[in-house]
Amino acid sequence: MENLELFEGSLPVERITNAWYDKYRNSNYGAIITFVGVVRDENKIDGLSFDIYEPILNNWFNSWEEKAKELKAIVLMAHSRGDVLNHESSYIAAVCSPKRRVALELIDEFVEDFKAQAPIWKYDILNGNRIYAEDRSTAIKGSGLLS
Repeated sequence: MENLELFEGSLPVERITNAWYDKYRNSNYGAIITFVGVVRDENKIDGLSFDIYEPILNNWFNSWEEKAKELKAIVLMAHSRGDVLNHESSYIAAVCSPKRRVALELIDEFVEDFKAQAPIWKYDILNGNRIYAEDRSTAIKGSGLLS
């Protein structure tokens, strides 16, 4: 998928966001809004680790591409697989739109829906072990949580 990129380990934030900017800045979008998620140093973890179920993620992302298209906008996303240490990025989302208000509203909806619906399972990295972060996980509609 052109607008959805998956990476092993932490994201090269500058490379991704600069590439998106370079690609879309001449496309007559008046707003390019980017959200960068950074792993926080909390609960004595060393970082986070991620598993992704790509077929469902692709379907989820496709539905967002269609929603954005109706608003003459584009959604972009990059996410990590595997381990991402504290203070590194695991998630970047962006919206390109001719109008700032559309982009501001869409990025908020996109990020919130991602947190609630995307098939990405999160693990804490603690003393070199991956521990499923069940307390911070949201069940995907129609499925159960992994154990």
